[in-house]
Amino acid sequence: MMATLLKWIVPWEFSWVFLASFLVACVLYWRGRRRLRVSRGRRVAFWVGMAIIWLTLQTYLDFYAEHEFFVHRLQQLLLHHLAPLLICASYPAGVLRAGLPRRWRVRWLKPLRRSWPWRVVSGVLFQPLLASVLFVFFVLIWLVPSMQTLAMLDWRVYRFMNWTMLLSGFVYWSLVLDHRPHPPGRMGAGMRVLSPGITMAPQILAGAIVTFSRTDLYPIFEICGRAFTFNVLTGQMIGGVITWVPAALLESIGGLLALRQWLRLSRSGRLPRKTWQTARRAALD
Repeated sequence: MMATLLKWIVPWEFSWVFLASFLVACVLYWRGRRRLRVSRGRRVAFWVGMAIIWLTLQTYLDFYAEHEFFVHRLQQLLLHHLAPLLICASYPAGVLRAGLPRRWRVRWLKPLRRSWPWRVVSGVLFQPLLASVLFVFFVLIWLVPSMQTLAMLDWRVYRFMNWTMLLSGFVYWSLVLDHRPHPPGRMGAGMRVLSPGITMAPQILAGAIVTFSRTDLYPIFEICGRAFTFNVLTGQMIGGVITWVPAALLESIGGLLALRQWLRLSRSGRLPRKTWQTARRAALD
């Protein structure tokens, strides 16, 4: 029994970079939570999201993701959609910032955020159109059979694939779930609601193509050795459905969360309103 448990909780491919990043985020949140009042719902969302990231990358589930296509698609769904959605919905930025020692915030964090390299990098990464394109791009590019083969044959490409999925998910969902009006938020409140509907369309199409394909698109999993013995096309169909249905459902939930924020901003009078004169002038121009 103990051996079976250890098999599941011990990382299949250990990563010091991931462990250090994960522990830093957990410690900062724990420290910040002691200094700020954070609702139970936000705390649960954050820790569940972090647990999902650990489960998908640092347990034996990663072994099955390397040996079965549908498990791989489940892993990518958790990394790209569910975990970032939960963590961004917990609005952890202020809590993580509060977790830093005050001296570090004054001496290092504040000058860093005001520096031009930080403004340039954040301005590019958090540009709404680019973030949305990358969010979809990293789903589609790793579904290309040749790219999937490359990722499965080279552990460095495999880790790069996982990091791109996770980070692009964080950037995108942080824009969609932003609780501030625009500006200072980078994406307009209405576009936050519409964006998930736009980005889900190509993912639905890609998932449908994989689902209804009658040929083995990813023979690399046969080369790596499949973890289960059922029909290859059945596993591929399940993987396509995961890319199609649950992903669309999670994006719909993200859009509803963005709609709730839009209504909250509207009720509080924080949405920018054009005067009749400004609207008339814009129409005449």
